[in-house]
Amino acid sequence: MEKRGFLSRLGGMASKWLWLYNPLAVKARGVFYVLVSLLLIGTTLTLVLGIWWSRTPELFDVKTNAAEMAKEIGAKPVTGFTTTATVIRLGQTLLEKPGGYLSNDIMPPGVLLDNMPNLEFGILVQIRDMTRAMRNDFSRSQSQSVEDRDLIIAEPQFNFDSESWILPDTEGEYRKAIKALKRYLSRLANVSEPDAQFYARADNLHDWLALVEKRLGSLSTRLSAAIGQDRLNVDLAGDSAGSQSTPAPPSARVKTPWSLIDDVFFEARGQCWALIELLKAVEVDFASVLSKKNARISLKQITRELENTQDAIWSPVILNGRGFAFVANHSLIMASYISRANAALIDLKLLLENG
Repeated sequence: MEKRGFLSRLGGMASKWLWLYNPLAVKARGVFYVLVSLLLIGTTLTLVLGIWWSRTPELFDVKTNAAEMAKEIGAKPVTGFTTTATVIRLGQTLLEKPGGYLSNDIMPPGVLLDNMPNLEFGILVQIRDMTRAMRNDFSRSQSQSVEDRDLIIAEPQFNFDSESWILPDTEGEYRKAIKALKRYLSRLANVSEPDAQFYARADNLHDWLALVEKRLGSLSTRLSAAIGQDRLNVDLAGDSAGSQSTPAPPSARVKTPWSLIDDVFFEARGQCWALIELLKAVEVDFASVLSKKNARISLKQITRELENTQDAIWSPVILNGRGFAFVANHSLIMASYISRANAALIDLKLLLENG
């Protein structure tokens, strides 16, 4: 019995060594090692590219950008040139930053990223608002004026579905919008085409700032809801004769789902990034209006508050601590900066009305 047991163990060892050195087994192990190596390399590359593509674009100098575009078309910057050139640059940044446009990606690493698509959407919201203002207000002298033929194309093209990846693709539609803006920019600086205009008036600036005010107010409210708030219904406050479609409760608990906290944060970061550039461009094109109203310093204060929203994020995740808790709350910090900017913006609007 003992002898058979020894022989059995010896046969098992022999079979094992024969399997290890079997050509087919060696080949299978080689294929396995290659597949594991490729998987590790692919995962590492995806992680590195994901981190690189998720970086917020650098702020640019609007005057330098306008000068470069003026040089390209052989013209001198005129009223409205800097604002239009800035919108073009914002659109180009969406499409040409590291990784390109990611919101409609269906392959990794783009499809795995979450923060950058929300930041892109934030930038896109401000581009849409400005092109709408350019089409409806800045390029028209009065309500009965004819709309500019290139802005008629640019404004709706930027409102195309931000997540369409084919037939047609979002990038292609936005490039059409950028081309239309470039044509408008070229005509704007051409004295032989007086139909292309940009009217830098206090009322036009006031109307655009009113839209910015609503955007910032909405962002501040959504960011503050990260920890949950009990809010009173003030929808009809100040108007005793006002009414609404359906009744609403006198108070409600408002809280952003935990899975959407970082989405709201990065959308706000994207909107603020674009607004910084647009406000700096407006400061150039509306210089005489701002000087007359003694409002330039107010505009600078808004820009400075918004610049705080672009500080480096040292945490790998967006933290959501409560109140004065040990852990920070990034959403509340962002909401604080945006609220301060919005307060300064309201003061600027009053200066434009009554200054």
